[in-house]
Amino acid sequence: MIDVYSTATPNGHKVHIMLEECGLPWQAHHIDIGAGDQFKPDFLKISPNNKIPAITDSDGPDGKPISLFESGAILVYLASKVGRFLGETDREKFETLQWLMFQMGGVGPMLGQAHHFRMYAPEKIEYAINRYTNEAKRLYGVIDRRLAESQYLAGNSYTIADIATFPWLRSWEKQGIVLADYPHLKRWFDEIAERPAVKKGTQMFVKQRNTVIDDKAREVLYGATQYAKR
Repeated sequence: MIDVYSTATPNGHKVHIMLEECGLPWQAHHIDIGAGDQFKPDFLKISPNNKIPAITDSDGPDGKPISLFESGAILVYLASKVGRFLGETDREKFETLQWLMFQMGGVGPMLGQAHHFRMYAPEKIEYAINRYTNEAKRLYGVIDRRLAESQYLAGNSYTIADIATFPWLRSWEKQGIVLADYPHLKRWFDEIAERPAVKKGTQMFVKQRNTVIDDKAREVLYGATQYAKR
């Protein structure tokens, strides 16, 4: 049994989707990041960076339990466990991994900043909004050009690169993006959105998500609590 500690964010949805795609038995544990659940000692034992998602697997690689944090590492682990979504040849695997790293190092952080400064920052900083909105547009362009020559990000097979990237593009309007400006990306996006595992995975924890960030949650997420020594 795989236990998943997560909430309804793009990084969380990556793992929810992956588990549904793999058909592995799993149970969900909600981590309320607005209330500070991510700083509790039990969670920090499996996620020392106090970020969701994290998993524990009672049947690890050597038959012993294992815990993992960082969504990209979790996707690689699950793909290796089931022998799917990573590519079959070494060439295919490295192609997948480079696009996964593109999401981890670029798409996630930059679109997250665009979302933050456009939607949640307590003051509207024009420089920050313009910088991250323009970077979002640049990254969408990179993806669109890739998908003009390839059915999926890593080639002609659906992989963890697609699973990792898709949840981050679901908030395109809030990132200052017009999806129709990227027709190849939109073709890919619409196809993936119809996958049953994607539909189910992106609904995980949505009912528990607080859509309004009050002052307390804002302080937990972006204030001194986030940076306290532990």
